[in-house]
Amino acid sequence: MNTIELKSDLHSLIDKVNDATILNAIKAILSKQVREGDFWDELPIKVQESVKRGMEQAKRGETKAHSEIMKKYEKWL
Repeated sequence: MNTIELKSDLHSLIDKVNDATILNAIKAILSKQVREGDFWDELPIKVQESVKRGMEQAKRGETKAHSEIMKKYEKWL
């Protein structure tokens, strides 16, 4: 997925969120990144480890299609 597709997917997902807490969290993350650059070091160690595990799983092909995940969780979106 290229950057343009990723941004489009993010826009679509954000448009579907009605929870102000989630939207404020996303805004805070993105605002901080824009202001300060990379925020990786600011993330808790457990979050960093989780992201690293996910990246390794993706490298091994242990992923699911976006449509499959969306179908599973559509009742909450």
